[in-house]
Amino acid sequence: MNSETKSTERDPAYGWLMVFVVFTLSGLSFGALGAISVFLKPLSAEFGWGRAETSLGYTAIAFSSALFGVLWGFVADKYGSRWFGVVAAITMSLCLFMLSAQTNIFQFYAFYFLFGAFGNAMASTPLFANVGFWFRHNPGLALGLTASGGAIGQGVVPYFAGMAITANGWQWAYQAMAISYLVIALPIGFLVRESPRRQKARVSPETEVRHFPLSEKEVVLWMSLAVMFCCNCMAVPIVHLVPMLTDADYTLQFATSVFLVLMLAGGVGRIVGGKLGDMIGALPTYIIMSVGQTVSVFWFPYMDQAWSLYLLAVIFGFTYSGVMSSILVCVRMMVSALFSARAMSVTSFFGWTGMGLGGFFGGLFYDMNGDYKLSFAFASLMGLLNIIVLTAFYTRAKGQRISASPQPA
Repeated sequence: MNSETKSTERDPAYGWLMVFVVFTLSGLSFGALGAISVFLKPLSAEFGWGRAETSLGYTAIAFSSALFGVLWGFVADKYGSRWFGVVAAITMSLCLFMLSAQTNIFQFYAFYFLFGAFGNAMASTPLFANVGFWFRHNPGLALGLTASGGAIGQGVVPYFAGMAITANGWQWAYQAMAISYLVIALPIGFLVRESPRRQKARVSPETEVRHFPLSEKEVVLWMSLAVMFCCNCMAVPIVHLVPMLTDADYTLQFATSVFLVLMLAGGVGRIVGGKLGDMIGALPTYIIMSVGQTVSVFWFPYMDQAWSLYLLAVIFGFTYSGVMSSILVCVRMMVSALFSARAMSVTSFFGWTGMGLGGFFGGLFYDMNGDYKLSFAFASLMGLLNIIVLTAFYTRAKGQRISASPQPA
């Protein structure tokens, strides 16, 4: 067999269970990140922290996810990711419980750093790499469905966290999240299995072939640069949309409902983005979705009607999430199974760095100007730089001669 698309071998049925498991684990993990936006104002009011200071909590979790994600990528490629789900479940629950008892900003940063290092970094990138190689047929669709969990989690968890804060305060909200995460995540964490294809690649790496014209190292370089700017763009609304709306005298319930709609649209966007990657190619899909994200993010501070906010949330959510699944499919299709976890982890390192910087600069520009117009303009500019890099990457790949036979990995 010279091409995955020509293979008649059936994909293992367990692969779809893995889709469900990683969908759920990443939904909880990313949901906690999205919920930082809901906790931002209550914590600022409780402890007197500025927006930039509090936004650094998101930066802490992003930085630790980036740093430790690379480590777990190397571990997963060499030894597998069998116990990643269990460790992530325990860590996420423990950190959320400790956040309910925090008394200063250093604890706030430390607990979110641990959440990223041993929770989010284990529950996302290495497991996405694992899922991608359970499937030879329509891997983009499988990854899109898996990645949609992160988008849905970022909508559902903040929505219920907002309700809990309104009802009983931020401490109780953290405690409720901790218990819920343990009950949901720990049992399914034991279901994680390594894909047969990645197991085979570790035993017989010389038999693996790949079909992309650029080297794996060059692919990672291009993707890392693009993702850095891309994630700067998407981080601003993820961290600051809810506080921006409550600043405009909307209720917390309305603000979290807009965020919920954004992320539910994102769930659809990730599935469509993954499937579109199977149909027209992952890189063209990435470019198309990036254009939508870049154009739409600029307008959030200028919308003053409920219907326009919901509409813009749908457009941004769909395209930003299409970007996320496109990134995963790009790496899945451009590198070998044996290198996939490392490639995704290194790419994610720059992505998480971009997310952390974007969240921080969004808060910094607010503190400087007293509103979010410059913050969202900055996000749009970062999106434009992402598009420029992707266009150059596409031109470079298209210009290379594609060999008639697959090349060794």
